[in-house]
Amino acid sequence: MSFDSFSFSPDIMAGVRALGYTTPTRIQEQSIPPIMQGRDVIGLAQTGTGKTAAFVLPILQRLREGPRGRLRALVISPTRELAEQTCEAVDGLGRQTGLRSIALYGGTNMDQQIQMLRSGVDIAVACPGRLLDHVWKGTISLSDVEVLVIDEADRMFDMGFLPDIRSILRCLIKPRQTLLFSATMPLDIRRLVQDVLTDPVSVQVDRMAPAASVSHALYPVKQHLKTALLMDLLYQIETESVLVFARTKYRAERLAQQLKGAGFRVASLHGNLSQSRRQAALDGFRTGLFKILVATDIAARGIDVLSISHVINYDMPESLDAYTHRIGRTGRIHQNGDAFTLVTGADAAMVRDIEHALNTRLEPRTLKGFDYKAPAPDSERVRPQGRLLVHTARKQELIQR
Repeated sequence: MSFDSFSFSPDIMAGVRALGYTTPTRIQEQSIPPIMQGRDVIGLAQTGTGKTAAFVLPILQRLREGPRGRLRALVISPTRELAEQTCEAVDGLGRQTGLRSIALYGGTNMDQQIQMLRSGVDIAVACPGRLLDHVWKGTISLSDVEVLVIDEADRMFDMGFLPDIRSILRCLIKPRQTLLFSATMPLDIRRLVQDVLTDPVSVQVDRMAPAASVSHALYPVKQHLKTALLMDLLYQIETESVLVFARTKYRAERLAQQLKGAGFRVASLHGNLSQSRRQAALDGFRTGLFKILVATDIAARGIDVLSISHVINYDMPESLDAYTHRIGRTGRIHQNGDAFTLVTGADAAMVRDIEHALNTRLEPRTLKGFDYKAPAPDSERVRPQGRLLVHTARKQELIQR
């Protein structure tokens, strides 16, 4: 099957070809026809399966006809990164259609967003809080919305956005097509589906299963040796880009600084950063300026970089869902990837859950030449520069091999 079979207009097909799309993914193949028929759709699919294009392409096809400069399609996203990337997909796929889009999220100048809205947009991709700010200020009108997309619905629920979503829904007075995409379907999301979707078509693609295009491995290690092991791993693997996940904002920032001090091209991404710094980190990672991005789970559903060859869990995620979304950043559409997880004795239960989901035993690996018996340093006497010198020497040794 090819994208030609969907009968998209030539200007949309030009965008498809410009982005290098050839064969539809399963979620695209199954979702696009009912969406183009005007049906409400529930799409259950893990991250990295191509669902953004699954709803963007039919929306572009629909909005080609009818008035321009009116907000006729609204996509609600849980994070500013996902909002930006969805907007980029709209602009890339619809470049020749003349349709205009805007990403609305907090942490940026609201006056600039107001000016863009006044100039006329056709599609808005918005985080719930900033969208409601515009609604309450009267700087956005939802009266012409024909298509509503609730993207990453389970993530919205996890972040406490469900009341905001219901507030937004009360502002949509016109009959509309509603599309809901989620990796899981918790009870509150099921209730939302019953309340806002009409006779929906359900499309389920590999729900709750980590992507088959990713290979998984465990690296058992003591907690105090994690950073040293991570550095040695980074020295030895051949990679385009590496995404490293840490559990907390503080740990992500601290780890990024340690890697930077050891000579790695690295940036951090977490909720304590300003929007400009977050965007600079993402842009640098996407263009190759930074080879390593250390992030919290804010990046688990907010990064669409096809060249990520490795995801490394510096800290074990807190749930199977989180693991699935993290490793979904690699092995994306028609590509393979590797997921490494540094595990301690406290992670045994989570390892069992992951193995059960994968229906296989994860391979435990050791790194040749690494001193797994090194004692924990006295925190009162730790000298980071000493550790740095050790790893700088280790790096030179590996380069010379």
